[in-house]
Amino acid sequence: MKERLEKLRDELLGELKGVAKESELLGIKKRYFGRKGPLASLIKELSKLPPSERRSAGEAINRVKKEIEEKIDALLSEYHQRAREERLKKERIDVTLPGRRLPRGTLHPITHVLSEVEDIFLSLGFEIAEGPEVELDHYNFTALNIPPEHPARDMQDTFYIDKEILLRTHTSPVQIRVMEKQSPPLRVIAPGAVYRRDSDLTHTPMFHQVEGFMVDKAVSFADLKGVLTYFLRNLFGEKTGIRFRPSFFPFTEPSAEVDIECVMCGGRGCRVCKESGWLEILGCGMIHPEVFRAVRYDPEEFTGFAFGLGIERITMLLYGIDDIRLFFENDIRFLSQF
Repeated sequence: MKERLEKLRDELLGELKGVAKESELLGIKKRYFGRKGPLASLIKELSKLPPSERRSAGEAINRVKKEIEEKIDALLSEYHQRAREERLKKERIDVTLPGRRLPRGTLHPITHVLSEVEDIFLSLGFEIAEGPEVELDHYNFTALNIPPEHPARDMQDTFYIDKEILLRTHTSPVQIRVMEKQSPPLRVIAPGAVYRRDSDLTHTPMFHQVEGFMVDKAVSFADLKGVLTYFLRNLFGEKTGIRFRPSFFPFTEPSAEVDIECVMCGGRGCRVCKESGWLEILGCGMIHPEVFRAVRYDPEEFTGFAFGLGIERITMLLYGIDDIRLFFENDIRFLSQF
């Protein structure tokens, strides 16, 4: 048995010298140390030896087994170390290389202009209020002096959910909600999304408005003109021409539309302003007494003004954009210009 054991040891060590892969090494280990391998066969033969020889033969087998196992474990460790070093070389990061710049987003032009509008009114002491976009007919129409039979309802093609619930067509309902909860003096703007059944080059089913109003004792039309003139000249430039034209809105009396000198042609007349030199920019007026009565304000004690403007229209004028649908297509080439 001693000769067979030495022969097996030399044979195994010889095979280990020619191993180049971890898989080959594991195959050799399984072949020699498995239950049907030569070492296992030698151990089974111990029972056939005289009792006096079994112990020394068993110890010899264990020494060879331990020697070979240590050799195999050393080779496995060497292969693992080599594989780790090769992996680290492939995954090595050169920290001296310049970093890769991540693409940076920009504010949407609507967001940018809306923020600018808010900042101007905040500087005048106005506060910002918000309200639900899914609104009750009462707040969207009735409380604003637009009863069910009023022809002004035809001016706005409304998305109705049922007879009493709709998508708000303007941010004016916020005015009613604020006045129901607070007493004058009030200076509030209400920015937000509104919805109408309309879609073309200059209209979309969803767009953004800013409603603004001021209520106190002895608020006059002169106050309205002063606030809006300050706002428009801060937005479009100090030399911007501004004019007020009589108009009609059910929730204000008297009412006016405000025009600015055409930003495209400087008032000389062009295709954008239809050769008039003026562009309509917003609607406004003194709050109608019936609106005050709807929120239980005494119209003999309080007066106020209100105005509403479309953010998309202002953004189109500021940036010279001729198609409102560009704001909602999310074309990166378009948005990256802002």
